[in-house]
Amino acid sequence: MEMNAVFESRDAADRSWRVFPAGSNGEYGLPQEMSVVLRRGDGCRVQDVTGREFLDFTMGWGSVLLGHGHSGVTAAVFSQAPLGSNFAHVSEHSLELAEQLVTISPACEQVRFCASGTEATMHCLRLARSFRRRAGILKFEGAYHGSHDVGTTSLFGREFRRFPEPEPLGGSMPAGERDAMRVAPFNDPELAVDLITRHADELAAVICEPLHRCLPPEPGFLEAVRKACTEQGILLIFDEVVTGFRLALGGAQEKYGVVPDLVAYGKALGGGYPLGVFGGRATIMALVEEQRIADADYVWTASTVGGNPVSCAAALAVLDAVSEPDFYEDLHATGAFVRDGMRQALADAGREACVIGAGPLAQVVFRPGPVRNSREIWQGDPEAGRRMMLGLFERGVFLNPMGTKLYLSAAHDRAACSDFLDRFADTLRAMD
Repeated sequence: MEMNAVFESRDAADRSWRVFPAGSNGEYGLPQEMSVVLRRGDGCRVQDVTGREFLDFTMGWGSVLLGHGHSGVTAAVFSQAPLGSNFAHVSEHSLELAEQLVTISPACEQVRFCASGTEATMHCLRLARSFRRRAGILKFEGAYHGSHDVGTTSLFGREFRRFPEPEPLGGSMPAGERDAMRVAPFNDPELAVDLITRHADELAAVICEPLHRCLPPEPGFLEAVRKACTEQGILLIFDEVVTGFRLALGGAQEKYGVVPDLVAYGKALGGGYPLGVFGGRATIMALVEEQRIADADYVWTASTVGGNPVSCAAALAVLDAVSEPDFYEDLHATGAFVRDGMRQALADAGREACVIGAGPLAQVVFRPGPVRNSREIWQGDPEAGRRMMLGLFERGVFLNPMGTKLYLSAAHDRAACSDFLDRFADTLRAMD
């Protein structure tokens, strides 16, 4: 790297630390001396302001499933942008997108748009509470459902509280919200059913990532939760912000054969543009109808830029791409190739670790496998994970050093994946 490029890079990074907490707009956790400012992306690669190239395994937190600068998405955006960026009303693109979604999604008879997955899960929770006229929510320990109090409760294993006691993240969670929360371990159907049954009179909903971060559900787990919710009259919410359109066209509902009452989408659907969707049975969605504003169970769900025509045009292009023959077969094959390669590299390095994930997702857990839930992941070696991620970053792999989760995309061809695996193996050797 030329000296002027170094100065340019450091100047930009230092500027970012002055205006962003810890130098980033998200939970990246890079040391200041390693901070970068990005300029462009192309396929599965990004470049910083100096032109330094990285293999990207963050992919916009998984929102860029097709790859950066995808021609179909770009063309759709360029076509709509001159015609208007936001009408705050139904547009041709939002109508077409909604029609496709209620056809694709097993859970959705009706949908509404918002701007993010966080909003989508929040609206699902509000709908459930109004529909059931109860405040209680049960979630699974370690699940992330967006940047709100329910979404971040018991997200990190700091105290290992006894189930179903929640662990708020931060000190601002109101006591009433905390008292309404119940927490269960993922992949423990007996305890989950017991807690749902015991707290049925309090619960409005159970919210669940059907693929729990990178942990697949064990056979019968989702089915048991679904059955218990049905028997107790409790709504089941699937947070498909990550799994939607990533595991299959019909998401986790299609892959695992379990249908919730409400579902939240985001990330991949927008092709990198801001878009969230929540939907479900028409009898539940009716609570958002504005003519019901005087009713006690009315739920206000306005979103200024939700369903804007530019994002919806991008989403329609995404759906066109993922509907191509063999799209998911190829995507899953890429994920399996990377996970198998990481397992082999870890074994060759003599590292006690396991690799989890499904579809185009992978995560390293530095402890012997198998692992069934988040608490078992937390009992691994997080410092080894951070060293691994920082080492990869130094070797030109762009990712989040605060975790060990990798997002793959349709743009990650075998050459790029093999290049990554070489850098991964080199990183492991350097960790000794």
